Amino acid sequence: MIRVALVDDHAVVREGYRRLLESKGDISIVGEAGAADEGYALCLAQKPDVLLLDLSLGQSSGLNLLDRVQRRLPETRVLVFSMHQDPMHAVQALRSGALGYVTKSSPASVLAEAVYQVALGKRALSPDIAGEVTHLLLTDSPAARNELTPREFDVLRLLMQGLEVDQIAEALHISPKTVRNTHYQLKARLGAKSDIELTKMAIQMELVDVPPAASGDS
Repeated sequence: MIRVALVDDHAVVREGYRRLLESKGDISIVGEAGAADEGYALCLAQKPDVLLLDLSLGQSSGLNLLDRVQRRLPETRVLVFSMHQDPMHAVQALRSGALGYVTKSSPASVLAEAVYQVALGKRALSPDIAGEVTHLLLTDSPAARNELTPREFDVLRLLMQGLEVDQIAEALHISPKTVRNTHYQLKARLGAKSDIELTKMAIQMELVDVPPAASGDS
C-alpha cells in the first residue's frame, strides 16, 4: 500500500484527489492539509511514502514545505501537482528535490501513474511539459541560467500577493533582513529598476499567480 499525504489549499480539489487515488485500491490517503505548516506537521506525524503537493498554497509556500520535508524526511518522495504549465515551474520543483511534476490539466491516469513512479523513486513528468523540462535540465540555456532560486521564487510570489516583509519572513521561516536582501537580489538579477518593473517581469515570466485583470492588461 502506498501511503500518500495531500497538500493543496483547495478542499474540493483535495477531495477529488482522494477519491481518484483511493479508487486504485493500493493507494491510501493518510491525511490532507491546506497550508505549508499544516502539511509539514502532517508529514512529521504520518511519514508518508509520497507527498502530493501544490506549489501555490496561498500565503504559504509549497517550495518551502518541499525543502523542509526533504531535510527532515528524506525517505518521503515528493510529487508536485500544479496548475502551472510553464516548464520553469517544474524545473524549480525538481531542482528543489521533487521527483515528479504533473500539471492539473493532465488526465487522471497520468497523476495515478506518477504516484506509482515516484513511490518507486523514479522521476515522473506529465507529457505536456516533459520535453521542455528535460531540455532545460540538460542544457545551459538562457532560461536555465536565469532561473530564480527557490527562495527568490517564493519571495517574488509573496511580494506579488502584497505581503509585507514581516509576513513573508514568517511564511518562509526566514528573517526580515533575508527577505529584504532577496528582494534586492531579485531586482538585480532581473534588471528591474523599480518594484513596478519587477511586477511586470513577474507577470511576463508567469512565475507568480496574478489577478486576471492584471494578466489581461498588455
